[in-house]
Amino acid sequence: MRYEKSMSQLRETIADVDRALLELLRRRMELAAEVGELKARRGEPVVVRDVEDRVLTRARQHADACGVSETVMATIFQSIMRGSIERQHRVGIELRRKRGSRMLVLGGAGAMGAWLTEFLTATGHTVELVDPAFATLPPSPGRYRDLDGVGDLDAFAAIWVSVPLAGTADVLDALVARRPAGLVVEIASIKAPLVPALRQATRLGVRVSSLHPMFGPGKSIYEPLTMVLACRDDEESERERLLPFLQHPYTHLITLPFGHHDRLMGWLLGLAHLSGMAFGAAIARSGLDAAELTACASTTYARQAATARSVLAEDPDLYLDIQRLNPHRDEVHRAAREALEHLSALVADGDRESFRATLTQARQALGDELA
Repeated sequence: MRYEKSMSQLRETIADVDRALLELLRRRMELAAEVGELKARRGEPVVVRDVEDRVLTRARQHADACGVSETVMATIFQSIMRGSIERQHRVGIELRRKRGSRMLVLGGAGAMGAWLTEFLTATGHTVELVDPAFATLPPSPGRYRDLDGVGDLDAFAAIWVSVPLAGTADVLDALVARRPAGLVVEIASIKAPLVPALRQATRLGVRVSSLHPMFGPGKSIYEPLTMVLACRDDEESERERLLPFLQHPYTHLITLPFGHHDRLMGWLLGLAHLSGMAFGAAIARSGLDAAELTACASTTYARQAATARSVLAEDPDLYLDIQRLNPHRDEVHRAAREALEHLSALVADGDRESFRATLTQARQALGDELA
């Protein structure tokens, strides 16, 4: 009984401390909001890496005194800083809007179109949408059922093409034919089918950027946002042309030659998706009960199953097109088959030396030597 009373008292004391921590966190976010407003007025970046590094260093130095590891302390403060950055960015949206531009998103009712709308709005732009889905809805300002309903395309600083992969080339053709003055940004996962439309854009003097967000529409805009820019011209010039529309604390823009994009995506997307789909399809052939597999799952199985589930939850039509339309598909699929056959043969032969060498080579290919 004495133990229960003591435990109850300790828990209540902890609850008091938690309330104090929450009040301090509230105050910290208030200060972050003031900093964010000041940065927005001055046009300064939200994220300042030197300041973040100093905060983390200070936190790690106090880890031992708090009785936790430096890793735990750094994780706590990284989360707090993420919250501060989000708060700073949110309070500055209205101020940034005064310097923002007018945007048009084709495919605005789709999942990725909705993500683009949120992202562009958060970066201070005014966004209007085009999508056939609006045909069944009452008319609304800034909402168009088709491109013909948009009177003056030249009014938009940028036009974003976020439509199904298989239909991107046709939409791009129709858009380029109207010769908009602003920048056209297509975000297709595979670029090869767009080459004729992009060449026509060049002939007509229409500027087109080939961007590829390396994430799906479920991604929070307050997480690292890696985007790849496939450049047909000078990489630095294309980067500078697009960057004004991507001013966000978590944007990470990587440039690469246009011709290299699809081969790289064959491995980054094609193989990754194929592995997840093959994992799930193989499990389906086992005849084992899903509940039993989950209950008895090893750490490795649980991780791979989670990855496979995330792949299998996506749009099957999109994932088929990412495989089907990539001109480097055969190279990737052949390598996957050969790797499986090679490993299977080494296991059957019990060839330990070759098995170890193969895994060492695989670790190196995945960046093990860079860690």
